[in-house]
Amino acid sequence: MKQMLQQCKRILLIALALTLAVGAVPALAKSRTINGAGATFPFPVYSQWAYQYYRVAKVRLNYQSIGSGGGIRQIKAKTVDFGASDAPLKPVDLEAAGLLQFPMIMGGVVPVVNVPGISAGQLKLSGKLLADIFQGKISKWNDARIQADNQGLALPDQAITVVHRSDGSGTTWIFTNYLTKVSSSWAKKIGNNKAVNWPVGVGGKGNEGVASYVQRVKGSIGYVEYAYALQNKMNHVLLKNSDGNYVAPTSETFQAAAAGADWANAKGYYMVLTNQPGENSWPITGASFILMYKNQVKPETARAVLSFFDWCYKNGGEIANNLDYVPMPAKVVDMVEATWRQEIKASGKPVWK
Repeated sequence: MKQMLQQCKRILLIALALTLAVGAVPALAKSRTINGAGATFPFPVYSQWAYQYYRVAKVRLNYQSIGSGGGIRQIKAKTVDFGASDAPLKPVDLEAAGLLQFPMIMGGVVPVVNVPGISAGQLKLSGKLLADIFQGKISKWNDARIQADNQGLALPDQAITVVHRSDGSGTTWIFTNYLTKVSSSWAKKIGNNKAVNWPVGVGGKGNEGVASYVQRVKGSIGYVEYAYALQNKMNHVLLKNSDGNYVAPTSETFQAAAAGADWANAKGYYMVLTNQPGENSWPITGASFILMYKNQVKPETARAVLSFFDWCYKNGGEIANNLDYVPMPAKVVDMVEATWRQEIKASGKPVWK
């Protein structure tokens, strides 16, 4: 009960920060409010950016943290000024919808556990073991296959409860993309998507829902965005990366995974950062993307949106680092803003100059 109250308090504090940014202000002109919806993965950093940006620019952000699937649906329905997704759209899908996508922030997805006697960073898992657990092929924590990689660790004879997302989620897309790369069985039977047909487990809505379940259920394992693992003091695992090293989720290991990303040659900024090479690379690293229409009918609103993201790129790095996200490199920001000038237009004229 105490953990549930603490979880609720943390969620309320995050929500309050966003409310201060988006709601507790005098009525402003319509052009001074921007509306977005989508990924929960970047919500902690977006909420803090929104709070700070309102203080300097007096522009409100109304952001609905509803999952990447919801963000894609809402931008396609034109009910928001931008969508946010952790699952990048392929160039052909962007073209068909008339959308532009660009990366906003990078971070990591982290397997978290609630196993009696096991502290953060003690349990080692390979990608194949993780895939087998989430398929229900490994159902006890003291399974010989887990013990083989954890010599000297006292693993309990306890059933494993798998916790996954119940909503369409970019976090799930990143997680299942990784599992597809490391497990042929997962690739054949389940695959990679924002929502999949989970063989076992219980579902929680949003990162906060999964975190809450894992905190309450002994013997459970789930996956959340790293900021949620930190905020909720959850026990993460060490993962075996593509170089064969067991690594912990940190901003440094996320940066190591992102270091080799060739954004310049990523058409439509389509980039997947899972299972990247490098001795220190965290294997479930991903970027979060913004979606906007190339042809804008409200240029002032579009400029307000781009001004917010421009401020975040140039002034939000410290906030991002403090929350253990990875800011986009300056050279990538320059490429993105050049793309804004070339492709986002209203009545044939560039919106961003």
